Amino acid sequence: MDYSTILAGREEPLPVFSRVIEALDNFEELPFLLEPIFREVSELEDDDLDRFRFGLVRLQVYADIHRYEDMEAAQRMKYVATILERMLFGRLLLEGEEAGGKQCC
Repeated sequence: MDYSTILAGREEPLPVFSRVIEALDNFEELPFLLEPIFREVSELEDDDLDRFRFGLVRLQVYADIHRYEDMEAAQRMKYVATILERMLFGRLLLEGEEAGGKQCC
């Protein structure tokens, strides 16, 4: 599977996606990639920050859809994406509630 395509969707990949892919390819390195990813993401403009977050959401959805094809890979994708989203945004977008109990849409 092409992680870059999943993360980027139909747009050009963000440079920070290469670090996420590194974590997916070499799962044991994830703890050591958290800080570099955090630093890179903290420098993104709002539009690119949204693109990054939706890349993580796409990865979670892709993992759910394909979980029975390769359970270990799906669990790895889901774990990396959820850890990064929680670390960077405080919660998972797929959980549905905004902070303060307000719905987004």
